[in-house]
Amino acid sequence: MDLVVFGASGRLGRKIVEDALTAGHRVRAFVRTPSNFTAQHPHLTLFQGDSMNAESVYKALAEQQAVISALGPERPPIPEMMEISARNIVTGMKEQGIYRLVSTSGAGVWQPKDQPKFIDYFMAILLTVFAKEVLRDSFANVEVIKGSNLDWTVVRFPRLTDGPRTGKYRVGYIDKTSSSRFSRADGAEFILKELTEKNWVRKCPLVSY
Repeated sequence: MDLVVFGASGRLGRKIVEDALTAGHRVRAFVRTPSNFTAQHPHLTLFQGDSMNAESVYKALAEQQAVISALGPERPPIPEMMEISARNIVTGMKEQGIYRLVSTSGAGVWQPKDQPKFIDYFMAILLTVFAKEVLRDSFANVEVIKGSNLDWTVVRFPRLTDGPRTGKYRVGYIDKTSSSRFSRADGAEFILKELTEKNWVRKCPLVSY
C-alpha cells in the first residue's frame, strides 16, 4: 500500500514508519524538518512540509492510498495546530479520492461510551488547568475527523512510553481496567493492523493494557 504518515518524525511516528516499511508498505514520511528524520529505505520517501499549510498537505497526498496521522501537540503549543492540520488532511484526502485514515489522540479526549474512573477525572482536571488549549485542540482535531465521510479510525492512547512490544493489549473504551501507560511499539503495531483490517472504522477506540 502507498501511504503517507504525518508526524513521521515524532517518537510514535518513527515507529509507525519503521513497522510500515517492514510490512512491505511504500511510505511517504511527512516532516517539517528533514534533518530530524534520518531513516533510509528503498520504499521510503521524505516530504518536507507543514501540516498547517493546505497546499503542502494536498501535494503530499498525491497518488497515495491511505493516511496515518501521528500528529501531536508541539512544545510550546502552536494554537489550533491539530485542528487546522486535521481540516487540511480531511479536505486533501477528499480532493485526492483517498478514504482510509487512521489518526491518533490521547485518552483525555473522552467519548460517549467511556466510563472514566476517579483517576481519569483527576487527570482531566489537571489537563483543563495546565493544558486547556492543547486539550481543546485535541478535541477539535477529533471532531473534524468524525465529521468527515472518510473511513476513519481515531486510535486513542494513554501516556505513551518507550517500552517493549508485547502484542498483548485491550481495545475498547475507557473503564476501570484501562491502563495509564502504553508502549509506542504496541501502539504502532495496532495502528498498522487497524489500517488494513478496519475493525474500528468510524470509531474512537482506546488501546491500552
